[in-house]
Amino acid sequence: MAETFHGWAALKANEALQPISFDPGLLGSEDVQIRVESCGICHSDLSMIDNEWGMSAYPLVAGHEVIGVIELAGDQVKGVAVGDRVGLGWFAGSCMSCRTCMSGRHQLCGSSSQTIVGRHGGFADRVRAHWSWAIPLPAGVDPSKAGPLFCGGITVFAPIVDCGVKPTDRVGVIGIGGLGHLALQFLNKWGCHVTAFTSSDSKADEAKQLGAQAVLNSRDTAAMERAAGSFDFILSTVNVPLDWSAYINLLATDGTLHFVGAVLEPVQVAAFSLIGGRKKISGSPLGSPATVRDMLDFCARHNIAPQTETFAMSDVNDAIEHLRAGKARYRLVLQA
Repeated sequence: MAETFHGWAALKANEALQPISFDPGLLGSEDVQIRVESCGICHSDLSMIDNEWGMSAYPLVAGHEVIGVIELAGDQVKGVAVGDRVGLGWFAGSCMSCRTCMSGRHQLCGSSSQTIVGRHGGFADRVRAHWSWAIPLPAGVDPSKAGPLFCGGITVFAPIVDCGVKPTDRVGVIGIGGLGHLALQFLNKWGCHVTAFTSSDSKADEAKQLGAQAVLNSRDTAAMERAAGSFDFILSTVNVPLDWSAYINLLATDGTLHFVGAVLEPVQVAAFSLIGGRKKISGSPLGSPATVRDMLDFCARHNIAPQTETFAMSDVNDAIEHLRAGKARYRLVLQA
């Protein structure tokens, strides 16, 4: 039986979204169809809508922070079933057979499919994905706020696990926004001493409420110099170029500067600034399905949730303009 999905699509870059109807085709034997209850709006949605990364195909239905209920399941689906409330993030599938997938690093699969790249996402009434990326929502996680955990949340949680951050570590978070406000909560409950780096003193009190024990103004050169060599791990959540040498100077021996914010400009670093202290620069996408499940359990255990503002799905253009204007505090969620 033919299906018709209804959503909101960008027809061209930098234009308002328009209502769209489309046929998703046959449901794959390992795929699930999710009735969308809510969908977060991420800055990556804006990047795709505006084709900032040069890989957008129009019409484009964005939205990759989906919460919904499975209403159809292929005959080879495992682990989830019709009626389950699940979340879906950036990835909608991976090959499940390559060495990377078989080692549990599905998010690094060279043949992965992304929810809004070459397929339509969650700014719609329904969306599809491989069963492995439809993650059940545990009790204790509020479905109305959970969508942003499936992109913003796992983006900052995964490197805590993958980089071996320890509870005894002194860590820093650059940027107190959609990603950073979650990173502060995670790292605080992980047991770390957490410093928030911000260029705005107005965010200091809120950063401390979110979990930072200290706040360092990145524009205060003297304060940055006094903190030299004191951080084991610094997480950059911003998408703008900064003085990266100043942050490398803050790292302790064997310290890591880790990027999750998509800075488009090259990162200029002097080799000797890394060599002497065996310092590292790294980056990562989201996490594996297993790490997503761990994150959700961690959120339920420690009562961690995104700070969200809610818009109706039909007001998606108003929500997008709110995000473009930098007014989001800190994640936006569309309710179907």
